[in-house]
Amino acid sequence: MSNTATLSKAPAAEPAGAASRQAATARARRTRLLTWLAVAVLVAVALYGAWWLMFAGKSVSTDNAYVGAEVAQVTPLVAGPVAKVLVRETQLVKAGDPLVTLDDSDARILVEQAQAALGQAERKVRGYAASDTALAGQVSARDADIARARSDLERARTDLARRQALAASGAVSGDELTDARNKFAQAQAELAQATAARQAARGSREANRVLISGVSLEQNPEVAAAKARLDAAQLALERTVIKAPVDGIVSKKQVEVGQQVAVGVPLMAIVPAAEAYVDANFKEVQLKKVRPGEPVILTSDLYGSGVKFHGRVRGLSGGTGAAFSLIPAQNASGNWIKVVQRLPVRIDLDPKELAQHPLRVGLSMKAKVDISGVR
Repeated sequence: MSNTATLSKAPAAEPAGAASRQAATARARRTRLLTWLAVAVLVAVALYGAWWLMFAGKSVSTDNAYVGAEVAQVTPLVAGPVAKVLVRETQLVKAGDPLVTLDDSDARILVEQAQAALGQAERKVRGYAASDTALAGQVSARDADIARARSDLERARTDLARRQALAASGAVSGDELTDARNKFAQAQAELAQATAARQAARGSREANRVLISGVSLEQNPEVAAAKARLDAAQLALERTVIKAPVDGIVSKKQVEVGQQVAVGVPLMAIVPAAEAYVDANFKEVQLKKVRPGEPVILTSDLYGSGVKFHGRVRGLSGGTGAAFSLIPAQNASGNWIKVVQRLPVRIDLDPKELAQHPLRVGLSMKAKVDISGVR
């Protein structure tokens, strides 16, 4: 009976021992996993620490960046109807290429009128020169008249003196003496008249010489004024052809043939894509070490991360975007909440890279500024 009981208890003990061994194996496996997990965490922490020591703090980056350019507005400098529109939207143009031509009929008439006025002014000034010669002759004639009047006066004075000497002896009648006195007075009047005529002739010549002395025909004020009016008319005629101010792409075209345009009204915009830049809006806490001239690596959403642009920081804006907004944020209220501000940083791009991969105004960019060289 006892042997039978022992044999019956042995099989029950074997399952209990197997379960104990399995539990021990599971605990060992769990311990190994936790150990490896702890090792992995430690390795990750160590790698992150090494990366932070090597790279963290040596660059700042943002994806709040956009392409910009100094867009040139095309506006007419003279008013008139549009005769031709020579470009299309998105067309690439060079500086000096004609964009729009206005009807130039009125401008041509004004040029012809100015040319006629210039010719009249030149003839008038040449007339002044000819008048100077004539007035010089008049002055000489008045000098001769004065000499003759003086001679007549001396003759009349001598004749009067002779008759006055003879009148006491009765050799000269009273009528002869009176006639001699009248001739003397007439000679005096003629001399005074000749002297006044000479002064008038000299004054006329001096007034005429003031108009021509010291300057050439081209430098004469009347001719110069007429020439300036002609230049203004020719300039207005040239401005009927509206040309591209810079190299770039035609955008925002809003002009059609037959449209009456006014001075200063925008007709289109020229975007100089080859001179594009990037405005990167960095958080204020990122700008401690950002300086002009620092290298920047950029990528665009247009080309993806495979195309990298290289640039340099041109400078930092004078104020945040909120400061220059139409309605600036006011923080004087009692429920004020601090918001981290962003400051635009202007970045110049490499022209060669722009030529290979053109950008357009407003495209999104990612910018990373290398500040490792700043202490």
